[in-house]
Amino acid sequence: TVLGLGSILGTGVFVSLGLAAEVAGPAVVLAIALAGLLATCNALSSAQLAANHSQSGGTYEYGYRYLRPWLGIAAGWLFLAAKSASAATAALGFGSYLAHFLKLNSTDFWVPRIALLTIAAATLTVISGIQRSRQVTACIVAWTLLGLLIFIVGGLPAVDFARQAHWQPFFPAANSHWAGSWGPLLKATALMFVAYAGYGRIATLGEEVRAPRQTIPRAIIVTLCVSGTLYVLVGIIAVGGLGAVRLVELTRGQGAFLEILAREFPNPGVRIFVATAALTALLSVLLNLVLGLSRVVLAMGRRGDLPSVTARLNTARTTPFIAVLLVGLTTAGLASLGSVKTTWSFSAMTVLTYYAITNLAALQLPPQERLYHPLFAWLGLGGCLLLACWVDALLWVIGISIAVGGILIARLCQIGTPRST
Repeated sequence: TVLGLGSILGTGVFVSLGLAAEVAGPAVVLAIALAGLLATCNALSSAQLAANHSQSGGTYEYGYRYLRPWLGIAAGWLFLAAKSASAATAALGFGSYLAHFLKLNSTDFWVPRIALLTIAAATLTVISGIQRSRQVTACIVAWTLLGLLIFIVGGLPAVDFARQAHWQPFFPAANSHWAGSWGPLLKATALMFVAYAGYGRIATLGEEVRAPRQTIPRAIIVTLCVSGTLYVLVGIIAVGGLGAVRLVELTRGQGAFLEILAREFPNPGVRIFVATAALTALLSVLLNLVLGLSRVVLAMGRRGDLPSVTARLNTARTTPFIAVLLVGLTTAGLASLGSVKTTWSFSAMTVLTYYAITNLAALQLPPQERLYHPLFAWLGLGGCLLLACWVDALLWVIGISIAVGGILIARLCQIGTPRST
């Protein structure tokens, strides 16, 4: 649960809530709840797959085992694309919070540069073989929770539920007449869904925990309940305290969402706690993603779905340094775009498609291996495909092209057939 919270409570609450609020206004609170329900369905699919197939690798492995090798390859590439974009968003969010906390002028100039330096530091840290311990993760999670609780307590007096102007219009107008009020809500739900995606970190721990059939599902459910409750409370404080119009004015296109809101609170100490909690949490997420991504690249290199050089280890045989460098360079390239909205939206599209494959694999489980009713997998599959349609079309095309390109690379090199590792 601690590892799951360490993966979830970062970019989602400190950055993406602002992006979703900008799209959906007061309805962001509903988007948080809908995204949490969809994440629960997906989490149950991931949990039962992990319980029956404990090898690390997530949907990359499930696609190979339960579906088709090409779907496993597609899932691997989608995971790399989604989490690289999430890592870039975490780095940009870190840069934004640091720039605002230090009150630097020309934040548009400083944010991408701080992000690139942070990515370089995280990459070098992982290459050195230093892996974050559970104790360090627990400390970071504790500080993050403290910062969020201080934000909630500090902003609670400003919330006025009787002031209807803060909550109207609850559903903002859509850009197209046929989408109605559902368009912004569904888009915000897609953006918020990624904020829960860290539960996948728990599902990949099947080889490292006792009794994974019981431990992993419980940890996932507890993690989603805790994080979902915090998201809803933060959303209520943000909208109820400032109002939808003021909220959008303050945070439009800004990565330092909560720090900017905390400036409006009467107690200046809230801003300090929130900013430091955000910095530690986002840095933790970045390190965690670089670690996790490099291990997926390692697994794909060993199987032959990526060039074998990506599976090369250092002289101490503890770190896949080529894979780590590749992840660092990819993340830096995405961060150089300088837009948290672009990187997070791209992450939303790819992660939704990735978990659609997860649910599809869960539907192939034989009855004796199922832990939950297939209805959860069907709801997860339909929800992922529906929300993916509301992400910008250009990002959709890029994401699918990456998956198809990965499959073609494997086929052209005649390395798409699984072999023993």
